[in-house]
Amino acid sequence: MPASSQLKTVNSRLRSLDVFRGITVAAMILVNNPGDWGHIYAPLEHAEWNGCTPTDLIFPFFLFIVGVSISYALGNKKENPTDHSKLIWTAAKRAMILFALGVFGSLFPKVFTEPVEAFQTVRIPGILQRIAVVFFISAVLFIKTNTKTQFRIMIVLLAGYWAMMTFIPVPGVGFANLEKETNLGAWLDRVLLTSSHLWKNSITWDPEGILGSIPSIATGLFGVLIGTWLKRKDKNDAEKISWMFSIGVLATILGLLWDLNFPINKALWTSSYVLYTGGLATIGLALCYWLIDVQGYKWGTKPFVVYGVNAITVFVLSVVIAKSLNAIQVKMTDGKIVSAKTWMYEAVYTPYFSPVNASLAGALTFVLIWLGILWWMYNKKIIIKI
Repeated sequence: MPASSQLKTVNSRLRSLDVFRGITVAAMILVNNPGDWGHIYAPLEHAEWNGCTPTDLIFPFFLFIVGVSISYALGNKKENPTDHSKLIWTAAKRAMILFALGVFGSLFPKVFTEPVEAFQTVRIPGILQRIAVVFFISAVLFIKTNTKTQFRIMIVLLAGYWAMMTFIPVPGVGFANLEKETNLGAWLDRVLLTSSHLWKNSITWDPEGILGSIPSIATGLFGVLIGTWLKRKDKNDAEKISWMFSIGVLATILGLLWDLNFPINKALWTSSYVLYTGGLATIGLALCYWLIDVQGYKWGTKPFVVYGVNAITVFVLSVVIAKSLNAIQVKMTDGKIVSAKTWMYEAVYTPYFSPVNASLAGALTFVLIWLGILWWMYNKKIIIKI
């Protein structure tokens, strides 16, 4: 669980950012918890390799939002250089907690029944682990550098990653390539982490691997730069929004053009993927900001706000609950032993829906249950922060 709980005045937050974050997290819960992994609508699945589905937008949108949040949380505090060490240490502690939560999610619940094997095979990379790395490095760069330097670093990261992945020969393979198990990132993960600590569906590569953290940081910096622009007091809302739409469209087009040489690919987190998803995220945030904070359209936004203000909390707990339901064994009337999740799914959904709709209904139910819990927390002004 996150380290501390604070009561905050929810109205003091930028509502459009909370809504955008909430949409992203709710979508993440939806796609991560289908009733049946064998029956999923195509837009709710990741691209097989190259390409980008709506599901492939979720994680980069969240990292983009992390960057925007950094500019809001640290913008005024970084003005005093004597506070920099304290800010960096606070960011480091938060990153370590996030990383630890991610590793715990990989260990759970096996660590309680087979602790030795759990640690021998624990997946070290992961979603929260990547968030931790991106958050910490983006925060340090925001604290210690100006906007121009941050932009230059983002470009260097994207260009450098492209050069590494497309020009450096992969040891044991002999040439640079972008295939699942033979690319430079997969080789590095196997060397540094070993196959037993990578993604279990394919133990020779990991979609959140070490080398892919480089362009992921660029995604965080993209958000930092947009957040810094959005906070500017010398620009009116019309200027802010028009420039955000323009930047978003330009980045999306550049990503599509780069795709011709360096394919858009979530697992590799290619540079084209960073520009494409960062551009779409900028457009999405600009739209939310214009509708909610400028035009004042707040009706219907509360479900997403309640998800947005406790985003990490719901993500961590949803993983714990889902894994717990999968670990609990239930004996069916025919003697078959299944998980509690499968038992509930087959009892409530499969008799009444087609397989793919039953799977979707199960996922939506999970989202709605968490909505009820988060709604209660929001009304009590409870925001659990790391």
